[in-house]
Amino acid sequence: MNDVSGFEKKTGCVFKDRSLLTQAFIHRSYINENPGLKLSHNERLEFLGDAVLELVVTDFLYRTYPKSAEGELTAYRAALVNAVVISEVASALGMNDYLLLSKGEMKDTGKARQYILANVYEAFVGALYLDGGYDAAARFIADTLFGRVSDIVSKKLWRDPKSLIQEKSQEYVGVTPSYRVMHESGPDHDKHFTVGVYFGEDLIAEGKGQSKQEAEQKAAAEALKIKKWLD
Repeated sequence: MNDVSGFEKKTGCVFKDRSLLTQAFIHRSYINENPGLKLSHNERLEFLGDAVLELVVTDFLYRTYPKSAEGELTAYRAALVNAVVISEVASALGMNDYLLLSKGEMKDTGKARQYILANVYEAFVGALYLDGGYDAAARFIADTLFGRVSDIVSKKLWRDPKSLIQEKSQEYVGVTPSYRVMHESGPDHDKHFTVGVYFGEDLIAEGKGQSKQEAEQKAAAEALKIKKWLD
């Protein structure tokens, strides 16, 4: 079993109950291969951590943006607390190195791993909340996640890129954008797509992702930058 003390040192989050820390990193598949393990998987911790994360983020946004309406605050939160962003944060923290997975899950590094990492982040928040209370969990979330908020708000990343590019292209050039898959690779469980966004026959930008939808969103976001339509 992985020694998770390295993660304590990295984050400065020291646990009184080390079993909670370990449990945060245990995926259901690991339990299936190690039925004698005394600890359970991390899904209950994830359930708790998800609620703590939402409350901490909501409180922060409410206090930080007093002039923003409810709809905007909801959009800010959705842009910050989603599987893509949370998994990126988890990866940057090195959580991947401490995951306890089945041999089969260890081989899958595609979109499934992204969701596992996002879930582990939430499970860790839940474990931290149980072990050290609300303030400990809130400090960890603030240290690891809040740095992304200013970019999301200032660059208007909270707005859906596909909806925005459609609105702007119709307003400025009188066309509705279309999307075409330019390249597709990888096995079914780990697909990679390159999608182009077009105005008529003109290719404006490309985006890459592990689903067509993700690639389209990235292509739309890139087109908005190229056209300078983000303000």
